[in-house]
Amino acid sequence: MLSCQIVHTNSNGENGSTPTPTTTQAPPSRSTLSLFSGTFQNDLPRENISHHKYLTTLDSSSSLAYATDHLITPENISSSFALFLPAPMATGGEPRAAAAAEGGEKRAALLREITEEGGFAFVASAEKAAADGDLRAAEAAREMAWEQLHACPRSEVGRAWRDAYALACLHVAALRVAGGGGDGRRAALRALDMGLIMGGDLLRAELEEAIARVVADRSRGCGGGGGDGAGENGADVEKWMEGLTRKRDLADVLKVLPVKSLSCKQIERRSCISLEAFIRDYFLCESPVILSGYIDHWPARTKWKDIRYLERIAGDRTVPVEVGKKYLSSEWKQELITFSQFLEMMWSSDCSANLTYLAQHPLFDQIKELREDIMVPEYCNAGGGELQKLNAWFGPEGTVTPLHHDLYHNLFAQVLGRKYFRLYSASISNDLYPHRETMLSNISQVDLDNINVNEFPRTGDVEFMDGILEEGDLLYIPPKWWHYVRSLSTSFSVSFWWRTSIPPPQGS
Repeated sequence: MLSCQIVHTNSNGENGSTPTPTTTQAPPSRSTLSLFSGTFQNDLPRENISHHKYLTTLDSSSSLAYATDHLITPENISSSFALFLPAPMATGGEPRAAAAAEGGEKRAALLREITEEGGFAFVASAEKAAADGDLRAAEAAREMAWEQLHACPRSEVGRAWRDAYALACLHVAALRVAGGGGDGRRAALRALDMGLIMGGDLLRAELEEAIARVVADRSRGCGGGGGDGAGENGADVEKWMEGLTRKRDLADVLKVLPVKSLSCKQIERRSCISLEAFIRDYFLCESPVILSGYIDHWPARTKWKDIRYLERIAGDRTVPVEVGKKYLSSEWKQELITFSQFLEMMWSSDCSANLTYLAQHPLFDQIKELREDIMVPEYCNAGGGELQKLNAWFGPEGTVTPLHHDLYHNLFAQVLGRKYFRLYSASISNDLYPHRETMLSNISQVDLDNINVNEFPRTGDVEFMDGILEEGDLLYIPPKWWHYVRSLSTSFSVSFWWRTSIPPPQGS
């Protein structure tokens, strides 16, 4: 597995990336390359530095006694989550009480499981945070869970510790909100986002409910604005629109594309077609196609052009971004920053040297308001389809996804901007020189932007098809078809991966 760096850019969170599919032994996606591998800089939030001394006071015997004799009960552990529980109905407080009891049972069971795995210090800190409202204990518990997440490869991290991390994030967030003020709510929101990004599934509903309440309180004026200021002045808006609307002439575009681009077979382009025609003409014969104008009715097609809308909806939310031209390069790294900071970095003066890309991230699971702006294409029903991944791809001109393939059917929606795609059939995989390592076998060793013909002599003569996706286009990529992608402008895209009962094509 490649090593990488994940770097903090503020004091309230840790690194994160998206999980790999659990239903198959799939080769890694770009985000998998960063998961729990390599060197992590600034793993501790700055306010946590003092917790090292605090942690040393919690030896295993005292932690176990504290946890088992005093605090592991549903009643105690639910106390610090009152701010995040649903409001009682008009008939009384039964819904709140029921939610508290259910949440307390889940958390108590989780802490018993962590205790059985030897996590006595974590349990003691988590219980102290819940019972006493101790923020330092909550931060210490989060730190301990964080260290467990990075003690081994992600595939070997136990479910309980991922859930424990989410629990600690809930503790931190509740106590940050209790502290009041806009800064406290921003810190709470970051903690909750980190719980979604890095935590397990046990407390996901609680995390989402807590986020909804924090966001609602902020909207009522209880805690600051919608972000750090990107898009608040005319210059920002002008830069944004310039990046979206820029169109180079063909000669200029060809200068940045791989050799032979747009000179061979073009990806077939069709206007909107029926599901039956899509299945008959493209899905069953595994043939790519661009469907023009298919997503023009999406609210995202107009709403996302307004940077102030994106800032208001997502500005304070924490997201993982890639920094570097290509995710296989040695200087590539990931950072966790707010969406506002990401917007600012996209048009910063050194953007060309340090391209910042929000890539292959389940943004719409995290930020529900943006999910309402898009729709799952009916073509995802082909083959009795079951949606597996819904990811966002958002970045400036010049981002590159090197040649690789995926195991899923893929519908790639170009919401804003333009992108170049080059596709190679799954049948000629050997001529594209996949990496020999199992974890990288879906990635080609060939750099299409600078092909080494001596090392990879067959690639230059292999047939491919290519084309440019315009705003409103939808591209179908069959399973295991190799693809290279380059953005030709500021670009916001959505990918829909789905699996069917029809087996994927043979070959690697």
